[in-house]
Amino acid sequence: MKMNGEQRIPRDQETVWQALNDLEVIKECVPGCESITTVAENEHELAMTAAVGPVKAKFKGSLQVSDIDAPNSYRMQFQGQGGVAGFAKGEAVVNLTADEADTLLAYTVEAQIGGKLAQVGSRLVDAAAKKMADAFFSRFNAKVAPPEAEA
Repeated sequence: MKMNGEQRIPRDQETVWQALNDLEVIKECVPGCESITTVAENEHELAMTAAVGPVKAKFKGSLQVSDIDAPNSYRMQFQGQGGVAGFAKGEAVVNLTADEADTLLAYTVEAQIGGKLAQVGSRLVDAAAKKMADAFFSRFNAKVAPPEAEA
């Protein structure tokens, strides 16, 4: 599965970079995320619940951040096991670009899935991935957006 997109975030690049590297912010924004624990520098373990069509499972996995070019970009490698539901693994590249007062966040994700997840069909998997990405960015934008000016 391949997915890419771009988001305009109404904050400066440094603020967006800091939020993308704040595990509490990420935990609150990733749908179904139950925990993220740092195990070494730029290496984390996570637990989450995800549903793809009729398959719903708890996943335990790892996330490693590399190729860090603060505050412009990084690469994340991830893998997770969901028991009989299957597995997911892959990588994402995130790039930030200042655009006046806003930041453009571009991402590219490549992932592989196996087990029951792979059996539900690529259309359902792609739709679930898009829904999860949309939910993440909706939450992330709400979290980092500047507070409304008081009247």
